[in-house]
Amino acid sequence: MISAIIRAQPPLDFIPERFNPWVRRFVRVALPGWMRWQTDLVNIKVNNAGVLAKHYAEFQAGHSRLILAFRHPAPEDAYGMAHLLWKAVPQSAVQMGKKLQPVHSHFIYDRGIPLWAGKWVGWLCSHLGGVSIQRGKLDLVALKAARKLLVNGKFPLAAAPEGGNNGHNEIVSPLEPGVPQLAFWCVEDLAKSQRSEPVYIVPLGIQYRYINPPWDAIDELLSQLELYSGLSSTDEKFVPPVELPTAQITNLYGRLYRLAEHLLSLMESYYYQIYGLEQLDTPEAKDANAQLALRLEHLLNGALAVAEKYFNLRPKGSVIDRCRRLEQAGWERIFREDLRNEAALSSVERGLADRIAEEADLRMWHMRLVESFVAVTGRYVLEKPTADRFAETVLLMTDMVTRLQGKTPFPRPSLGKREAQVIVGEPICVSERWDDYKQSRRKAVSALTKDLQTALESLIVDSFEDQNR
Repeated sequence: MISAIIRAQPPLDFIPERFNPWVRRFVRVALPGWMRWQTDLVNIKVNNAGVLAKHYAEFQAGHSRLILAFRHPAPEDAYGMAHLLWKAVPQSAVQMGKKLQPVHSHFIYDRGIPLWAGKWVGWLCSHLGGVSIQRGKLDLVALKAARKLLVNGKFPLAAAPEGGNNGHNEIVSPLEPGVPQLAFWCVEDLAKSQRSEPVYIVPLGIQYRYINPPWDAIDELLSQLELYSGLSSTDEKFVPPVELPTAQITNLYGRLYRLAEHLLSLMESYYYQIYGLEQLDTPEAKDANAQLALRLEHLLNGALAVAEKYFNLRPKGSVIDRCRRLEQAGWERIFREDLRNEAALSSVERGLADRIAEEADLRMWHMRLVESFVAVTGRYVLEKPTADRFAETVLLMTDMVTRLQGKTPFPRPSLGKREAQVIVGEPICVSERWDDYKQSRRKAVSALTKDLQTALESLIVDSFEDQNR
């Protein structure tokens, strides 16, 4: 079952970076075994590691500053990044005749991770050189620490400009402007110190594919979800509007669409009846998948509005922006500054504080539901009906069904053995954009964010191949 928060707690303090080389050495040795034990990853491939090896040599010689901007499709991305830095880059450096010092990076991670993963994860991230940040607010302490590391840190700084993982190998979520802004701040701070090192952002793509297309596992998981959702195998299935490669894929897609439509109808009914969500008029001319996408967007906006009304927040910005503000509003009611000295509270005050925290956690449930479906579209599987895309979508539906059952969606069910692919993209020189930044900070950050988005999207590899066998 989900471990609900029923007790107010002291505030979430910043976890400072405390890099320890012995912790890095231990984790480097233990990570391959830990990966085999904890994940279904059996292999990690790296493309263009030599590009990063060259830039690490420049960085370690004091000739540049680096930000590693990596895609964040899954929680397992940390394994790919570790493999890239601790194995692939050093090997490429040796082949190129370059001698590198230990290859590592500082990194930015969500302060909320130790809340669900355990306090030991916060300790580990700190001693590996990580900087914690609260995503839903202007975390000045964290930004100051990251800014300092960018200018004077022993290692480059790694960050995920998408903010959180979106569950999709072939969709890059809209980027947050934090990484580009940090890069410009680094250029600014270097200039103030009369230093001339250029600042680069290196885009890193990360994707996953199943070693063998897990069609049978997808079928079995779909059957479980149908059972949990009250669907009978004899119910009428959706007929795809286009011809699909095989009869098996056609059948699976029909079942997938039917399940999605059924779950969407259940959730619409829930929000209509309980929270007064307005009915959506979908144009008749729209095809079924387009209508499904419109209904999902309407539902997600409605779910966010429920939480925003409770926290007295205006629906401002993108869906991701709204999720971040809701998360921060909830945390402020759960992790409270006035609870640093709990002994000063009476039992009644303590009880009221706990009640506020419990209600905040319940309202944040709506936001968590939306987070899982931010990148979902109505045509993702239909456009390219690979086993990988089927698996991604079925697993997202599993997250929803699991949450609706009052359980935690992690760890997810394994559908088969996978391999990861990390691709190093062409570095973007931020220093060359300094004049643009001085003329208009907002426009320069926006342009860099857009270019970084394009760079990360260009690193997506077509995983279709011949997976329909």
